[in-house]
Amino acid sequence: MADYKEVRGTKIRDYTTNPDNPIEGQVWYNETDNVAKYEIPNVVSSWRTQNSLNTARDFTAGAGTATSALCFGGLKPPSETLMNENESWNGTSWTEVGDLNTARQDLGGAGADNTAAIAIGGGTPDKTANNETWNGSAWTEVADLNTTRRGTEQSTGIVTSALCMGGDQDPPSTSALNESWNGSAWTEVADLNTGRCRGTGSGASNAAALCIGGGPSVTGATESWNGSAFSEVADLNTARQRLGAASNTYTDTVVFGGTTSTEVAVTETWNGTAWTETNDLNTARTELGGSGATSASALAFAGQTGSPNVRTGATEEWATNISVGAWTTDTALNLGRFSAAGSPAGTSTASLLAGGQINPGANVQNATESWNGSSWTELNDLNTARYDLGSAGSYTSSLAFGGEKPGGVVGLVESWNGSSWTEITDVNESSQQPGGVGASNSSALKFGGNGPTSSGPVRGYTEVWNGSTWTEVNDLNDARAYPGGAGIVTSALAFGGADFPGITANTESWNGSSWTEVNNMNTSREGMRGAGTSAAALSVGANTSPQAITEDWNGVSWQENGDLNTGRASARATGTTASALNYSGTQTGPQAMTDTETWSGTSDLIKTISTD
Repeated sequence: MADYKEVRGTKIRDYTTNPDNPIEGQVWYNETDNVAKYEIPNVVSSWRTQNSLNTARDFTAGAGTATSALCFGGLKPPSETLMNENESWNGTSWTEVGDLNTARQDLGGAGADNTAAIAIGGGTPDKTANNETWNGSAWTEVADLNTTRRGTEQSTGIVTSALCMGGDQDPPSTSALNESWNGSAWTEVADLNTGRCRGTGSGASNAAALCIGGGPSVTGATESWNGSAFSEVADLNTARQRLGAASNTYTDTVVFGGTTSTEVAVTETWNGTAWTETNDLNTARTELGGSGATSASALAFAGQTGSPNVRTGATEEWATNISVGAWTTDTALNLGRFSAAGSPAGTSTASLLAGGQINPGANVQNATESWNGSSWTELNDLNTARYDLGSAGSYTSSLAFGGEKPGGVVGLVESWNGSSWTEITDVNESSQQPGGVGASNSSALKFGGNGPTSSGPVRGYTEVWNGSTWTEVNDLNDARAYPGGAGIVTSALAFGGADFPGITANTESWNGSSWTEVNNMNTSREGMRGAGTSAAALSVGANTSPQAITEDWNGVSWQENGDLNTGRASARATGTTASALNYSGTQTGPQAMTDTETWSGTSDLIKTISTD
């Protein structure tokens, strides 16, 4: 057997504490703690928002994987209407496809992908034994279950080899019955040890499966099927019913959501012997659908949130081994302030801050500072002191536009050439708290804002700057103030903000001519700032708790990532999802901040080698 030196090319070294910059896989001995240690990448498993179903529903069924799935049947608002609608997921969006022949809810589903599935039992509203198979374009009625029932969400398998475990049968009773499907007929086989309905199931065939949780007396009981009998195995950590699962593997799965006495977001993974709690769904829900191949990849969709009849089409995707970024505290600004202009197209080593305020509506500033990667330097001031500005451009070529000065909201625009500010053509509409992106002082996009008076109303107004004139273009779909932004004048994002009287998580994508609504942030907020591009962006901070929150955008959806060390709002951010800067801001109080933090899109963990 090879030893460590043969593998790594060096012996294990002793250090008083830990090495300054250990490399991945390096092992060393910490003489202070008297243990061996090593470093590994810091990764996380979590849920990322995805495009919603076209029709919100609950008591639905799902089949397939995280990239190829079906959602069929259920109840839809506003009057609990039975559904036969079927939607197909291609990894990015849902498309309405051929309907079930029989509308139903509280049914089971099984299938390997969005081209082959089976709908099992359910309520029409009466309990039914009806089954239908899907061939990628249409549903066909096939042989019925031997026993009529609903609450068959514990069904699992594929279109030619499936199980229907338990359910709610006539006369009303919780069933332990188990039926096996061979592609043409159902056969009664050995019963569950514990009768139940509205749990969930996982397994790729009728020869190996799990039956998980259920009701009506909420249980966490899990049973494993070996093709001839059920065996009781480890219970869920959180007992529940009406939950979803990645339904295609019985030794490696994930379950999510459901009901205890209320809707939950709890997620648990199964490794073949035990359940482990992990990161929650972004939206707690019950009566949802699920699909997925293993515990590494799953989809949660539809369900009920909050009070009865609040049905959702929200979709979330489960992903594992996602790199966790981290913020590091860096050199402070010379002057603490918030609501200033920045340089959205700058980098983590070259950025700008101008204007702002120290107290709300008072101590309005025109000071300018630049960041060189290690310290801040005072430069020439803005010509007009103001706060709540929008900005665009880089550290050497930037715009500061709009905002408020003592006396009211203005449409003033100033251009930065790397050494001084020059007043240029005003924006068409004066506003404060607008969003802004752009590559330089000759190419910018201004959107949203509050004005023309400080009390509102919020705007969806969008203008483009070409270096000489501002041109009105298509408005945001959701008017708002204080949105975050990322990108350039032809390809941008606008996210979050205050759409009064509330705040929003809404995200819109700009293609150079119009805005399109895309997947929302996980947390509604205003006062955050953005960095990056329309395909890879960060949303940082918030005006309300949690103020330290960071989310990253991958071009399709948002995912929560490493928090700021010091939460804040009304700061500035610049850079990329791999390397960014967040600086200035305010906390509750308010408190003008000098804080600067740098972002790395990856981080590492130091682990101890157990000698027990």
